[in-house]
Amino acid sequence: MEWKTLQSEYLFKDLWFTVRKDTCERPDGKIVSPYYVYEFPTWVTAVAITKEGQFIFEKQYRHAIGLTMYEIPGGCVDDTDASLNDAIEREIKEETGYSFEKIEYLGKTSANPSTHNNYMHFFLATGGVKTSGQHFDDNEDIEVVLFSSEEVKELLRKNEILQSMHVTALFYALNKLGMISY
Repeated sequence: MEWKTLQSEYLFKDLWFTVRKDTCERPDGKIVSPYYVYEFPTWVTAVAITKEGQFIFEKQYRHAIGLTMYEIPGGCVDDTDASLNDAIEREIKEETGYSFEKIEYLGKTSANPSTHNNYMHFFLATGGVKTSGQHFDDNEDIEVVLFSSEEVKELLRKNEILQSMHVTALFYALNKLGMISY
């Protein structure tokens, strides 16, 4: 079922977003052109829980949808990160100031595999302790908010967490922790 890429042309390249136009051949010989692919860096996110059992959320403005919303910590994997684990440790520390006793890999997802070429890798970070202040990237303005597990489940029930990949990570983490089952 895989397609063969015959030609690729970059239409736009920037630090966080690249657009590529491909010409592809399907197994039945049909040519598909143009097919647009959005290239993004690899992303990481974590369900982060303090030593006291509080879930660490971030409240921040998201311009594309014009809303201030709750999310979990995460971001892009940098070239300087030796591994996905290093990337999520760095992102959590920068955005929240917390360090963790244990970080477990939970899996990955794709925001939209029909157009996006990257993955979001998600983790469960437990035993969090505040060890430093926040260190924001340009244009970040993050308020850390702590929730109980029941409050997190209520936010999910009410559809108040809109970032779909974060919702996915939360369901995987809550299942791993035995707080929900499906």
